[in-house]
Amino acid sequence: MLEKFFQKFSHDIGIDLGTANTLVYVRGKGIIINEPSVVALNTRNGQILAIGGEAKKMVGKTPSHIVANRPLADGVISDFEVTEQMLKYFINKVHQSNFMLVPRPRVVVGIPSGVTEVEKRAVQEAAKNAGAREVYLIEEPMAAAIGARSPIQEATGNMIVDIGGGTTEIAVISLGGIVVSRSLRIAGDELNEDIIDYARETLGLMLGEKTAEDVKIAIGSVYPLDDPLGMTIRGRDLVTGLPKEVDVTDEHIREALARSIRTLLINIKGAVEETPPELVSEIMQRGIILAGGGGLLRGLDKLIEEHVEIKVKIIEDPLTAVARGTGIVLEDLDNLREVLIDEDYKAAPRW
Repeated sequence: MLEKFFQKFSHDIGIDLGTANTLVYVRGKGIIINEPSVVALNTRNGQILAIGGEAKKMVGKTPSHIVANRPLADGVISDFEVTEQMLKYFINKVHQSNFMLVPRPRVVVGIPSGVTEVEKRAVQEAAKNAGAREVYLIEEPMAAAIGARSPIQEATGNMIVDIGGGTTEIAVISLGGIVVSRSLRIAGDELNEDIIDYARETLGLMLGEKTAEDVKIAIGSVYPLDDPLGMTIRGRDLVTGLPKEVDVTDEHIREALARSIRTLLINIKGAVEETPPELVSEIMQRGIILAGGGGLLRGLDKLIEEHVEIKVKIIEDPLTAVARGTGIVLEDLDNLREVLIDEDYKAAPRW
């Protein structure tokens, strides 16, 4: 009886709980929320001042008693209570037009493939405390492959490289399961740090995280471009402490990212080497799928192709692949239940 009541007044949702951004898919509606995973907190009284886009505007601009940070690090929860509040905010935002005061949706959450049992439980508990009545977990590479409409339940090789904000997920999938997987802490955030380190060590310039990300998006590349790109970056001179402008090109950024990209390529090649020969043969025919925000880095598909000698395809709208995958699972939960990590984690009734 209560189950039917909750089904009628609650929207089942899929969540890509990312280090950099959180995307929310609502069953029957698609992705309706795409906001930064940032929370602004007043440390004097513990009050949350802003969540999502409004909180990100505050990063690097707050007084000492206000902290704007991300409650997830490397794809896992680093601040449980703040993550819970952030999830509650997104769940309530989905249900703000409903008459139900306490929404109790079923929730599918994408998590990195390399997380521990403790980290899985933290995600389940956070979602439960945020209002979910049932919590399902799915590994992000599996969700991304489903979002790319790969035939993951067939006896065929599907290889995906999902480069997010906190982690890069490399996986080979067949018959609804992950055959080979690697989870790296080298992703968008690490690439931003590479640019910050390069500016400090080579250009004598102190950059903020947001500026580094803007540079990566504007002129970042890992393969020589036909039409070189350049821009002016502004920061603080490490010698004088005064504002300074420096002109940089895509070649500078390639140099900055070289070490991390080399590690990424080594791991992709390693995953191919671990894959059974029959699946490798099929992956060569189908190609490697590139997803996540990092997949948009200029020339990355060409570089991977040269390194592993397998064609690479960037899926349409790679930023939303995991969220779309959680949504597809929600829409057909009975037939896709086998791709989930655990059976449903049901919240204790609270009424």
